[in-house]
Amino acid sequence: MNSITLTETDASTQSAVLTIAEVARELRCSKAHLHNIIHGKVPDLPPLPVLRIGRRVLIRYERLREWMKELEARETEAQRVTGLFR
Repeated sequence: MNSITLTETDASTQSAVLTIAEVARELRCSKAHLHNIIHGKVPDLPPLPVLRIGRRVLIRYERLREWMKELEARETEAQRVTGLFR
């Protein structure tokens, strides 16, 4: 099975949707932790936007990238303001 990695940048990948298992693998966390992120249960993390189709929960590749960039920007700003690295 081919897995989509975050380093791929072709047009078909940009419009792809990922499963919970694929996103958990990319973020290197458990599926349970990813569900907590999606439902806003992890302090200091914005919920990850999802696409629900019936019981299926999918994440658009592009939205995952935007979410990760937002986290990076928050961390960079926090480091700049405090002068400390977390």
